[in-house]
Amino acid sequence: MKQFAVIGLGSFGSYLATRLYEKGHDVLAMDRDTQKVQDIKDRVTQAVVADGKDREVLEALGLKEMDAAAVCIGTEMSESILVTLTLKDMGMERIIAMAVREAHGRILEKIGASEVLYPERDMAFSLAERLHNPNMIDYLPFVEGYSIIQMTVPSEFVGKPLRDLDLINQYGVQVVAIKETVPDRLNLIPTAGYVLKGSDLLILLGPNDSLDELKEKDTSSKNLQPS
Repeated sequence: MKQFAVIGLGSFGSYLATRLYEKGHDVLAMDRDTQKVQDIKDRVTQAVVADGKDREVLEALGLKEMDAAAVCIGTEMSESILVTLTLKDMGMERIIAMAVREAHGRILEKIGASEVLYPERDMAFSLAERLHNPNMIDYLPFVEGYSIIQMTVPSEFVGKPLRDLDLINQYGVQVVAIKETVPDRLNLIPTAGYVLKGSDLLILLGPNDSLDELKEKDTSSKNLQPS
């Protein structure tokens, strides 16, 4: 069990706090709004009405000893910046901060945020990918120019071993894992002899251009199937 602090109980912060608690972690939820704290108090370890900029309060609550703090104050940029700076000055090692725009995120990084999240942007990107490629199950930004995606198996790949497909040399794409639906299990780093089934889901890592080419192949293969 780990200990986390979630500062700011808007929609994102509330979902994060309650989900971490459901996962079995010790969660301190904090906001200046009494009603928000009341609404979440039964779904986290501890919920307090407090100002995240007050260092003495944060120290008294033991934040410095926690595994991480998430600053989920998106609408008030100055507030999230000051809270992040206070946590950094306290010596907090891992600070995850939510940003509403790029400039906000750059400031948070410069003052010491370990990780900056852009929930609205990332959700929009993910939705755009799924709308653009209906056969793609999931999408996750990785690094510049690369992604990790989850997609269905193109029909022309069904019944073939990974060795014959040679995706790493043909496309520069690595098969990270295969989700088997029958039986229900995750096959991490599958061997070259693994034979693909139509019910499998591929988890692939590679350059975006190559992944797009594979996704188009997936779409084309499905369009060729008789109705």
